[in-house]
This record gives sequence, C-alpha cells and structure tokens, in this order.
Amino acid sequence: MEQNGEANLTAPLLQPNGSVAVDFPHESSQSDKKTRKVLLRIREIQCASCAASIESVVGDMKGVESISVSPLHGQAIIRYNPEFINAKRIKDAIEDLNFGVNEFTDQEIAVCRLRIKGMACTSCSESVERALLTVDGVKKAIVGLALEEAKIHFDPNITDSVHLIEAIEDAGFGADLISSGDDFNKVHLKVEGLNSSEDATIIKSYLEAVEGVNHIEIDEVSHKVIVAYDPDLTGPRSLIEHIQEAGHIPNIYHASLYTTTRVRETEQHHEITAYRNQFLWSCLFSVPVFMFSMVLPMFSPVGDWLSYKLYNNLTMGMLLRWVFCTPVQFIIGWRFYVGSYHALRRGSSNMDVLVALGTNAAYFYSVYTVIKALTSESFEGQDFFETSSMLISFILLGKYLEVVAKGKTSDALAKLTELAPDTATLLSLNVDGNVISETEISTQLLQRNDVIKIVPGSKVPVDGVVIRGQSHVNESMITGEAKAVAKRTGDKVIGGTVNENGCILVKATHVGSETALSQIVQLVEAAQLARAPVQKLADKISRFFVPMVVVAAFITWLGWFIPGETHLYPRSWIPKAMDGFELALQFGISVLVVACPCALGLATPTAVMVATGKGASQGVLIKGGNALEKAHKVKAVVFDKTGTLTIGRPAVVQIKNFSKISLQELCKLAAAAEVNSEHPLAKAVIEHSKKLHQQYGFSDDHLLEAKDFEVHPGAGVGASIGDKRVLVGNKRLMLAFQVPISLEIQDYVSDMEHLARTCVLVAVDAVVCGAFAVSDPLKPEAGRVVSFLNSMSISSIMVTGDNWATATAIAREVGIEKVFAETDPVGKAERIKDLQMEGLTVAMVGDGINDSPALVAADVGMAIGAGTDIAIEAADIVLIKSNLEDVITAIDLSRKTLARIRLNYVWALGYNVLGMPIAAGILYPFTGIRLPPWLAGACMAASSLSVVCSSLLLQSYKKPLQVQDAQGRGDYSNYV
Repeated sequence: MEQNGEANLTAPLLQPNGSVAVDFPHESSQSDKKTRKVLLRIREIQCASCAASIESVVGDMKGVESISVSPLHGQAIIRYNPEFINAKRIKDAIEDLNFGVNEFTDQEIAVCRLRIKGMACTSCSESVERALLTVDGVKKAIVGLALEEAKIHFDPNITDSVHLIEAIEDAGFGADLISSGDDFNKVHLKVEGLNSSEDATIIKSYLEAVEGVNHIEIDEVSHKVIVAYDPDLTGPRSLIEHIQEAGHIPNIYHASLYTTTRVRETEQHHEITAYRNQFLWSCLFSVPVFMFSMVLPMFSPVGDWLSYKLYNNLTMGMLLRWVFCTPVQFIIGWRFYVGSYHALRRGSSNMDVLVALGTNAAYFYSVYTVIKALTSESFEGQDFFETSSMLISFILLGKYLEVVAKGKTSDALAKLTELAPDTATLLSLNVDGNVISETEISTQLLQRNDVIKIVPGSKVPVDGVVIRGQSHVNESMITGEAKAVAKRTGDKVIGGTVNENGCILVKATHVGSETALSQIVQLVEAAQLARAPVQKLADKISRFFVPMVVVAAFITWLGWFIPGETHLYPRSWIPKAMDGFELALQFGISVLVVACPCALGLATPTAVMVATGKGASQGVLIKGGNALEKAHKVKAVVFDKTGTLTIGRPAVVQIKNFSKISLQELCKLAAAAEVNSEHPLAKAVIEHSKKLHQQYGFSDDHLLEAKDFEVHPGAGVGASIGDKRVLVGNKRLMLAFQVPISLEIQDYVSDMEHLARTCVLVAVDAVVCGAFAVSDPLKPEAGRVVSFLNSMSISSIMVTGDNWATATAIAREVGIEKVFAETDPVGKAERIKDLQMEGLTVAMVGDGINDSPALVAADVGMAIGAGTDIAIEAADIVLIKSNLEDVITAIDLSRKTLARIRLNYVWALGYNVLGMPIAAGILYPFTGIRLPPWLAGACMAASSLSVVCSSLLLQSYKKPLQVQDAQGRGDYSNYV
C-alpha cells in the first residue's frame, strides 16, 4: 500500500462492493430519517384536475407525508413513512383511480444475504433461486451451493427479508438472515435493565437525541438494541455511554457489545456434528443387520441360530434384520423423505429422490418377503434389509466427510477475518497532545478519530494514520509482501498488520466494516457467491439428470427381469437364494443410488471458493467466478505506464528556462496552475516547486490563486493566474493553443525524451517560458514480469498519454515491443477494443481515473491496489500490494483453477458414465462382477468427497514468479 500522508484520509482504502443502494439520510430530524421517497411514472394524466384527484386520494392515506404530481411530466413524487404504508399500496391506490403506473423509477434497491440450509445439489440451489424470484419486489437472486448462501437484491418498499425467508421455507429449505444492506454501520448491544416498554421508550428517546443515529430497533424480550448510525458523527462507544446515561434509580441500564458468534462456523460445526451423530446411530443398527446378513451365516455353527424358523418360513435372522433396519429407514433416513417431498412438490428432483426410491424399493420388497415367509410354508426368498440400512449409512458417512471437506474450502477467508486483534489500547490526549490515560477496549468499540497505541509485536486493530513515532510494519498477511514496510508520521497503516519494532500512535480513520480488511473479506465473499459461466454446464445437466437416472434404473430392472423370466440367460447367473426378480431389483437399485448429481454441482463452486480465498491471501482479489474464468484466456496484457510500469511517483530532475522570467516565478506559475490537477506529473511539479522554496528560502512562498482552471485530458491544464494565461502540459497542448515551439525547445524536449524523461512545458501568455524534465523510475520487477508473460505466450503492450519518445524508451527498457502513446482515456479504451477485434482476450492493468474506461472495456480489468477508488471499482481483479508480479499470479491462478474445474467435471461425469453401466450389470455376464446397492451408495458418497478434495488441492498453490529485488519488493519509498 502506498504511503501518501494524510491526504484523502476519509476515503476507504478499498471501496465497498457498491451493490447496496440503500442509504440512511443524514438529516438531524428524526421524522426525516423514517421517511422514504418514491417516484412514480403515471399514464393517462390529462390535466391539473387529474393531478389534484391523485393528490387528494393518496395524500389522505395513513403514512403518506407529502405528494406532488406533475401533469406535464406525468410523474408523482411521494414521501411516506414505511412503518404505515409501502410503495405498492400507493401504486395500487393510483391504479384504482383508473390511472396506469408504468414503472417505478429511482427505486431503492436493498441487498440481504441469507444462509440456506438443506441444499444438496445444483437442483436445490436452482429451486431456491426460482422461489426467491417469484417473490414480488425481488430484482435479482444469486444462490451459492458451496457457500450455502443467497444474495438477494430487492425493493424494500415491496418486500423484506422476512418474506424472503418465508419463500425459501415454503420451498422446503431453511434460511437465516446473515446481513441486510443497511447493516453497513450497525451496532448490536445487550442492555441489562431493559425489561419493559417504558425502559425501551426511555432508551429510544436518549438515542434519538444523538446526532448521527439513523435507526433504532429494540427487542425487550432478548434485551437487545440495534442502532444504525453515521460513523462520521458517532460510534458504538458513544451510544453505550448515552444508554447508560439514560439509566436512573431504580432503572439502571448497563449496555455492552453483543457480538453475534461466527454464525457460519457455528452452523458448520452443528452440521458436521449432526451428520456424524446420524452416521453413528445408523451404524449402531446397520452393523448388526450386516452381520446377520453377510457375516454370521458364513460361519457355521456360530450363525446357524439365524436360520431357526419361528413360524412357517420366517427365520430368526429375517426378523432381526427387519427390526434393526426399520429405525434406519424411517427415523435416521427421514431426512431423505422430507427432501424428496419438497423436491417433488416444487416439480424438481434431487439426490434425496434417488436415495428414497432406492432404499424404499429394497426395504418394501424385503417386507414383502417377510410377509410371504410368514404366511407360506413353501416360499423361499431373500430380503435386502442390509441394502437399505447400509446404503443410508454409507450416504451419511459420505455427507459427513463432504461437509468436513467443504468447511476447509473457506479456510483462507476465515484466516483473513481472524487477523484483526480483539482489543486495542485507546489513548486520551489533552489539548497539547500529551497522553492522559490508556484504556484497553474491544476493537469493535473503536470510533473514527480515536488515537490508539501500537506496541512492538502487537497487531494494528483498524486502518489509520501514524501521528507519532516510527516503526516497521509487517503487511504480509494483507498484501503478501514479505518485507516489513517503514512507517513514520503521516503514513497509513492497515488493520490486521503487525507492528514489528517501534511504538507508534495511530489515529483511526476507518473502523468496523470500512477497514481494508473488512472490505477484502466482503469482496472475497461476493466473489465466492458469484457463479462462474462454466457452472452453466452443471446447471443444464442437473435439470434432466435425476429423471434420466430413474428411467435408466427402471430400464435396467426390466432389462434383467424380462430375460430372466423368459430364460434368455442361464439360470447359473442368478446367485443362490435369489430369483430373477430379486437380481433385477438389485441391479435397478444400484443404478438409482450410484448416480451422483452432487459431484457435478460442487465441481465449480468449491474450486472458485478455494481459489478466491487463496488469491486474497496472496494479495490478489478476484471479483467472482466470471473474472476468474476470463483471466485464463488472456493472450494480451495492456499496461498503463505511469503508476503501473513505473513507480507512479515522478520527480522533477531538471528545469530549463527559455525566457527572461525568473526560476522562482516560473515555478510559482506552474505550481499554481497544477494545484487542482490529480495527475502524478502535476504533483511532481508542485512538490519540486515547494522544495525549491524551502531550499532557497524565497520570501514570498504562498501559492498564487488560479482561476478558470481547465483540464485537457492527455495534454495538460490551463488556468488564469493574475493577468496571465498559463498553460502547463505537453507539446500537444501547446499546438492546440497555437503556442509556437522554437527549434531550441524541440531539441531539448527530444533529448529528454530519449532519456525516458517527460517534458512538461510551461507557456505564459502563449509563449513557452520553461520546461520541467520529469522522470518516473521503472518498478524493479517490470522487466522480469514482461519476460515471464512472453514465456506464457502472452504479449505485453503499453498504452500511455505520454509522448512517443518517452514511451518508446520505457518500453525498450522493459522489453515491450508494441506501444500506443499520446493516447487519451477514451483512446485507451478504443485501443483495447481494436485488440479484441483481432480475436485477443485482453487484460488491462491500470491505476488511475484515466484508466477506468479501459479497465471496463477490457475482458479482464486489473487495478493496482494503491490506485484510485474509481479504478479499483471498475476492475475485475485488484492487486492489493501494487506489485506487477501479481498480474502473473492472477492469470496463472485462473489457469490452475479452470484446469481443476475441468478435472472435477471429468471426474464427476466420468464417474457417472462409468459407474452407472457397471451398476446396471454390464460386466456381470462376462466377469461375474456386480455392484451391490450398498457398495453403489458408498461409491456415490465417495464421488462428491473426491471432487471437494480435488478442489482443496488448490490450497497448495504457489506463485509462479517471486521477484527478489535488492531494494525490497514493492517498497519504493527511496525513489520519492
């Protein structure tokens, strides 16, 4: 991360995901905070009378605070209190007056995340998506099978998270709220002494008086208070103090943070425990059935008692197997019945349907044999109780191992969330900045502008800026950077990093969900939820997979039963104590239970989860499966020059004066014109002018005021300073304003450009008065990265707004052959499109606002982490530590991941393609080998587990390029 002083401290280091469009207004009036606005487009408004009738009817509705209807534009703006009415009721009221409401515009879109329980395969996740999309007001729903989460975009005027959860439960799945879009700055408090509605009213009135409080929820039963607040105005510590101030004898309130336990980890643990316990209970009954059926009869006389006839042909062994199998079938296996019922009710099918069909066929046929044996003296048949019980046991074992393995796919993300320390040392300072007291508090209680002390060896709790002291901070856990970074007064520090050798005082600038660490976690979670295009293959197959398997099982049964009855195959093929029907039934059941749709559904999401988590731990944030899939196809990487190939901190190395104007005056005019520019070259000119003022002690060192400031993209700036018109920029700017350039100036510019220096010309009143030669050193790893890309058969291209000579010199130094120079931001995007027209998949690597059009136009946009927020928002991949070697890491990781996904599909599909024919008995006539149903069930469980374990192998991913540089990778402070 860059060290850039105290500038822009209010901007987050990484922007949040931007998908949440619901904000709390910041007006101080509490009534305004509860008011929402909706803009409706209304048809058939003929005149002011129509508008008046709509205003009259809607205005009288309870909860509507104001309405304004424009007959000219056919629009209505309504402000209302959502506690009493919603936008849909307002829309219905207008339609009852025989006016059409075309659309909602300026809709508020809220986002919530739900934990989904009970999903087993892709068919389940699709069913949840369909159920959510049928809810009125839902705009978009994404369901992640491996993550077991859903992210829903909805109109809060029409529906809410409660209705969404009800829709999921109606579809036969469980759901819990993880977070809603307005949770961005919320604090959950536990309040002792909150026992009645009177207490709730007192606490609410005190909190509403606090500036910055947006919304309050009070639950008297659980003694909890949830407060949404503006972190610029207040914070959790202040809110706790106000609640405790509200207490008075006999009602004394004590508020403390209510930290919800890590729900995901807790639920994973419960799920693992549940499957383990179910498997153990199943074994308790299944092992005796297996012993009575397969083992003891082989050892005479030990097992002879099992053949003892109780009544007619009903034996002791048959009765015991029935007794022990029944609890497994109907109590332990009840979950398969429930899953099958809900799947069939919603018109789909899943793994539960296959298991229920297979086990029921085996169990009820076995019951039939028991009844026949009980009622007949001559009936001889074999029961399959061991098939039913062992099948359920093996499937539960497979699910147990699968959930254990799936839990490990998010290990990298879990480690990121654990980086921030639990406590921090808060300092109280007097007006002179001296420390008055130290207090150890929970990190969650820190507020913006708090001053905290970081001692050697401790972790930085939140993002901030160093205000006193100096040290070296190990940022490897966030950026992957092995070398400790020097930090001194004015430098930024990141929450979760480790202070190594000095004591520093840090002023908190970003706390809670605004810290870089929190935003990295949010980006990775969003990426893991996003569905990769390659997942579409599994989605298509899942729609017809289970019905196809059922048909195949029925055909298998017929294919063995009919030839057996008509004696088309030898009687010797039928095992002893079986008949043709029973042999056919076993083959049919084996086909049912050997097929595994789960492995197909897990092939992509588990690999994406591991890859995005691993990438984040290595300093590469990949925003979803789509970016991951596209990156592996990249054949050309386009680099911006300034701040990407170069360090991005250009410095003036020479000044040339071409007029009688003094050097001091030249610098002052140039700095005044550039002061409003964000370009790195402008900052270099300003910084150099300040240094000259300090070095030579100019008496008049204040900055001149610039008026009529104009930016000319890709060329420079212009401004009026006093009575002078000043232009600062390149030759293109001078030619555009018809400023003559003498031969002497042209020779100087040419000489500098051949030295890879950029010339910034300064013209005063249409006369070039001087030039600043600016040099921006190359990043030490640039040449190695370009060379490595060439070895990967990826071409490197440079695009820059700089002049051709400087661009060519830089390109030659790093080994880039193709260059586009003197290109404005729109031109960069056009160059990208030209390359795409040639059939190339293009990645763009940039850092600035001027790169954002190209980042969007490229197939894969990669933003340098130290770049601007706009560039980071526009990119598909964020390189946190601003090191070019991570361009290679991102591409290589995507290639490895896609290769792993393909391998998963080959395994999952190959398993089903090979397993089903073997289960159907294709080898039996030739080899005598058949797959008993209980063994087929074990194979099905093993296939899902193997796919998850295959994805977990990505945890061992190593970077292909590790640049070892004497200066220290990524530490460019010596160049400033």
